Amino acid sequence: MEELVKMSEKGQLVVPQKNNQKEGFRASDRFVAIEVKDGILFKRVEIPHVKIEFASLSKEIRAHLKKQKIKQSEVDGAIKWARGK
Repeated sequence: MEELVKMSEKGQLVVPQKNNQKEGFRASDRFVAIEVKDGILFKRVEIPHVKIEFASLSKEIRAHLKKQKIKQSEVDGAIKWARGK
């Protein structure tokens, strides 16, 4: 049997507990609202952890620069040149 979901005055929908537990939803989960013929479909989406990806990318860049024996002063000079200073 399907459960009815009521919208709050703040525009929030509450996922029924049995669905919440089955799907393992967390308070921080994000959803995209997709218009379909007879209403709206909510689909959970994964948003990458930008800080983690940035840290990983930075680590890879530092390792590459070290392997190429590029000095910090050379990087600083290249940044100044690119900025036109």
